[in-house]
Amino acid sequence: MTSPSDLNKPAAQGFRMPAEWEAHEGTWLSWPKDPVTWPDRVPQVESIFVEMIFHLSQHETVFLMIDDEATQEKVAARLKQRGVYLKNICFHQVKTVDAWTRDYAPNFLVREKNGKKELAMNHWEFNAWGGKYPELMADTQVPKEIESLLSVPRFVPEMVLEGGSIEVNGKGSVLTTEQCLLNTNRNPGLSKEVIESKLKDYLNVDHVIWLGEGIEGDDTDGHVDDITRFVNETTIVTAIETDETDKNSKPLQKNLDKLKAAVDQDGKGFDVVTLPMPGFVGDAEGRLPASYANFYIANNLVLVPTYKHKNDGIAIATLKELFPERAVVGIDCESLVYGFGALHCVTQQQPKK
Repeated sequence: MTSPSDLNKPAAQGFRMPAEWEAHEGTWLSWPKDPVTWPDRVPQVESIFVEMIFHLSQHETVFLMIDDEATQEKVAARLKQRGVYLKNICFHQVKTVDAWTRDYAPNFLVREKNGKKELAMNHWEFNAWGGKYPELMADTQVPKEIESLLSVPRFVPEMVLEGGSIEVNGKGSVLTTEQCLLNTNRNPGLSKEVIESKLKDYLNVDHVIWLGEGIEGDDTDGHVDDITRFVNETTIVTAIETDETDKNSKPLQKNLDKLKAAVDQDGKGFDVVTLPMPGFVGDAEGRLPASYANFYIANNLVLVPTYKHKNDGIAIATLKELFPERAVVGIDCESLVYGFGALHCVTQQQPKK
C-alpha cells in the first residue's frame, strides 16, 4: 500500500535522476578559493577551473557560483583572456565555503508531463564527509539558494548523502559503496534496507549495486566516482591496480569481481571495462585520491583528470573508445587533487528540460 507521504516523493511523482550522459542544460561549479583545501595551490586550481570552463562553455552553459561582484569581475576577466565566450557563463552570487559542488549541490531530477520535461532537485544533507571538516558544513544550504534561483521543486530525503557516492544509469540502477553509505559517520540510525529505500524513492531506481571499498587517500570514505562509473546504460568502467604491492590492488579487484557478477535492473549482466590507476600521487604527508575514474561527461565532451603519469594516455584512449561521439580532453589535475578530489567532484550537471 502507498502511504500519503510516499506520494510526495520524487519516484511517486514520476521524477528520476538522469544519467550523466543525457543532455545537459549546463554544469554547476563553485569558484575555488579555500587556502585550507589547497595550501599554496589556489592559483593553480583557479587555472584548472579556467581550463575546465573554457572547454565546457563550448558545449553547454556554465552556472558559476561566486561570492560577490568583485570576484565576478575578476573571474570574468580571466575567462575572457582565455577566450571563453562569456554569454555561455551564468554567474550566480551564491556564497560557498568550498568548491565540491558534486557533494553539496542538489542532484537534479526530470520527468515528462504533458509532453514537456520538468525539473526538480534533491536536497540531501551534507555533513562534510562524516563530520571531518565542520567549517565546510555550511555548504549544506546551497541547494536552498539554487532552488530560489531556479524555482523548481526541492525534495528533502532527510538523509546524509554526497553526490559523489552515487552513480546511475538512468534506467533504474544505481552504484554505490558500502564503505561510504553504510558508514556510521553518515546515517547511523538508518539500516541498509532503509538507505536502499531512500535511494529508490528519491532517485527513482529499483536496483542498488553495492561495491566494497574505495581508494587509498580518499577522505570521502570510498566515493564511487573515484572507482567505478556507468558510461552507458549497459557498460561500466572501473579502476584497477595491476601492481599487487599497491594498497589499492585488492579492494579494486574485489570491486571488479562484484561488477562481473552484478546484474542491472532487468537482471542482465553488464559489459565491464577496466581503467588503469595513475600510481602513487601525493607527498611525504600521504597519498592523494588520484583516479582517472573521476572524469566528467558533458554535452559532446568528456573531461578526464590526468596526473603526468604514463597511464594518462591509456586512460584517455580507453575513454575515447567508450565515448566515440564526444571529444575527450585531458586536464592536468595534480594541483586539484591536493584538495582530495578532481573534475567530477567539482561539477554538478543540470539536465535539459
